[in-house]
Amino acid sequence: MAPTGPTGLLHRVSPRAKLVALIVFTIIVVATPRDWLAAFAIYAALLAAAIVVARIPPIAVIRRMSIEIPFVVFAGLLPFIALGPRVEVLGVPLAVEGLWGAWALLAKATLALLAATVLISTTEPRHIVLALDGLGLPRQLASIAAFMLRYLDVIVDESRRMRIARDARGFTPRGPRGWRVLARSIAALFVRSHARGERVHLAMLARGYGDALAGGDEVDGDAGSDAASPATVAS
Repeated sequence: MAPTGPTGLLHRVSPRAKLVALIVFTIIVVATPRDWLAAFAIYAALLAAAIVVARIPPIAVIRRMSIEIPFVVFAGLLPFIALGPRVEVLGVPLAVEGLWGAWALLAKATLALLAATVLISTTEPRHIVLALDGLGLPRQLASIAAFMLRYLDVIVDESRRMRIARDARGFTPRGPRGWRVLARSIAALFVRSHARGERVHLAMLARGYGDALAGGDEVDGDAGSDAASPATVAS
């Protein structure tokens, strides 16, 4: 989730300002009536300009947009399952209300995700957490977000090692037996992650950790450092 590619103008904008802009933009997009096509075109043009100004590589945008696939699948079903008047498209009868619903879902989800991609690609994860804390996010939630950012890569790496171990033993995920093995792997990963979290928490308590996020007053510039802070851990 670290900033991607060469730095651009948006990298130097205050993380707090970018976060507020993301929230406001998302609210405006969601509140826009689905038939205001010109408005959606303007939103898309603004995001395209932001991506160019931020110098975000296209491959990075495409990779992060892949999480939208479930929305695409659901939107694709709407014209077939929705009720009401129908219109033929290439000989296939589709519900008019379903077509509008699919358009609204895809357009709004894509724009919101693109806006989030701009924020993620131009802001350090630790600074996003500090900005959330500065905007009034409950301290415990900010701490949880910081730890999630820090240890997500650790969990993914451990999952990769477990997959390599299964492959080395000739495992192929076929049928119920394969599902059982995968379920055991997920359970083992959960237990290991929980145990690691407890050890880290005890170590931080031993070092005087008390729910404080380091650098909270310096979120608009260079953040401070604190070995026992989850915000520092998330960097």
